[in-house]
Amino acid sequence: MGKSILIVDDDELMRSFVSTILKEEGHRTEIAGNGREGLARLLDTEFDLVITDLRMPDISGLDLMHEGSKAKPDTRWIVITAFGSIENAVEAVKAGASDYLTKPFNNPDELRHVVRRVLREAEAEQTISLLAEELGRQFPPMDMIFLGEKMREVYRMVREVAATPATVLITGATGTGKELVARVIHQLSPRQKKPFVAVNCAALAETLLEAELFGHERGAFTGAVAARKGRFELADNGTVFLDEIGEIAPSVQVKLLRVLQEREFERVGGMKSISVDVRVISATNKDLKTEVLSGRFREDLYYRLNVFPVDLPPLSERREAILPLAEFFVGKLAVAFGKKSDGFSTSAESALLEYDWPGNIRELQNVIERALILSSGRIEAHHLNLEKISQTSPPAEGLLKTREQEIIRKALSEVKGNRKKAAEILGISIRTLQYRVKEYGL
Repeated sequence: MGKSILIVDDDELMRSFVSTILKEEGHRTEIAGNGREGLARLLDTEFDLVITDLRMPDISGLDLMHEGSKAKPDTRWIVITAFGSIENAVEAVKAGASDYLTKPFNNPDELRHVVRRVLREAEAEQTISLLAEELGRQFPPMDMIFLGEKMREVYRMVREVAATPATVLITGATGTGKELVARVIHQLSPRQKKPFVAVNCAALAETLLEAELFGHERGAFTGAVAARKGRFELADNGTVFLDEIGEIAPSVQVKLLRVLQEREFERVGGMKSISVDVRVISATNKDLKTEVLSGRFREDLYYRLNVFPVDLPPLSERREAILPLAEFFVGKLAVAFGKKSDGFSTSAESALLEYDWPGNIRELQNVIERALILSSGRIEAHHLNLEKISQTSPPAEGLLKTREQEIIRKALSEVKGNRKKAAEILGISIRTLQYRVKEYGL
């Protein structure tokens, strides 16, 4: 469906050129010959996108964007600048413009490409929260997830790779938001209207995972009373997200490698080759290079998966996001619990900022949930219960394991030893939890 676009430029030929190209794309356009006229039209009408020249005689494009964004904060902006004035365009992007174009541009494809990407990006951000609700999850808004210099760089990479069909490998510690980033890539891609199918590779045994991914024919194994499509078939023309890819067994690795190379496979118990067109995004908290060297992961599969790597920094390296995320979780959980909250005391905010968050965003959400239950009104530092973990200072090489043990102990204690519920709280599979319990002797 076409979008409503306002074009503001004092150059009549430029206005006409841009309007003609965008109308050919199916959009509805209005034009304004100067900044004041553009602002009047913007205040009077809802536009999805404003394309404005930066240099105009009455109101500059930058001032127009500042004033217009106050009244219409959801409107997207693209600025046009003369070649040689790129610093002005960069300033506009820093101030909130989605992108810029340099003129003269005689190739309409450049205009089409930038407009399509900006509109697709806007639509993706609008649908991400709805997508999260459908899954029963309370994802934070994108602007919180991508707060801070390191995460802005991640977002820049995500935005660029989304427009391509490249296979993506997302790495990062547990709870850093790998699945959310995978969903953002899907929503920013040309496949956004097609299925996004997620599979936790650690949650199923080897034989079950193979049938889950590739489907099975009737009678393929005990209990297979009817043929069933696998996740790759269900995701045809869309995206498959393989979480915890480092956990898959060698036999499944072989079959996955073939899908990546040839885009075809057979169902379990079947002989017919099935072709699919899917984008594969995988994620892991393991060092797959080490897994390759140890012989646990195929080297050829690693290189097929690692076409475009995206590494997510831990929450301790994006501290700008801690308080906004904490406030987001308080707001969402307060509504869910039917409780009133007056936010955080100064001491609670300090405690949140000083803690290292080895469990990352997932741990932050769990801490806030517990604090909200314990508090009445304002959340104080003691409601967060972070002191015990922060006070211990074991040797550096054992720090992460010690904290992981503490987190697992707390989770098991809260649910009276119920491992299934503890795994849900921690956001890991029961198989992974059982392995950790055995490893740490808990």
